[in-house]
Amino acid sequence: MNGHQVPIVPVSLNTYSPPNQPRAARCYALGKALRRAIAAWPGDERVAIVASGGLSHFVVLEDLDRAVLAALAARDEAAIGRLPERVFRTGTSETKNWLVAGGALEHLTMEVIAYVPNYRSPAGTGIGLAFAQWR
Repeated sequence: MNGHQVPIVPVSLNTYSPPNQPRAARCYALGKALRRAIAAWPGDERVAIVASGGLSHFVVLEDLDRAVLAALAARDEAAIGRLPERVFRTGTSETKNWLVAGGALEHLTMEVIAYVPNYRSPAGTGIGLAFAQWR
C-alpha cells in the first residue's frame, strides 16, 4: 500500500464461548447500531464493513445456510430473530458475524455471489461457504 495507512476499527463478537453469546436478533440489532454510529460520525471518511467467518460448520446445514442468506437478502429481521439458537454452536456460530454485517448494511442490496456447501466426508461434515456483497 506504498506506506499508506488505513485506519481500522475492529469489532469483535463473542460467537463461540458460553455463557454470553448474543442471540441472532441481538447480532442484527448490533449491526444496525453500528450503522447509526457510522452515520453519526462527523467526518467524510469512506467506511467498509467486512465480516469474516463461514456459515454452518462440521456438519453442513444447507437449509440453515440458505435461510440465513435469504433472510439477509430480504432484510427480514423477524426471520433472523426466529433462527433457532441451538444451531449456533461451535463453528456454526460464525454465522452471527454475517448477521451483524447484514444489520449494518440493511439499507443496501445484498447480492450472494456464491454459496458452496463444501462437504468433506460422506457423513456430511464440512462447511457452508458463501461470498456476498452489499451495494
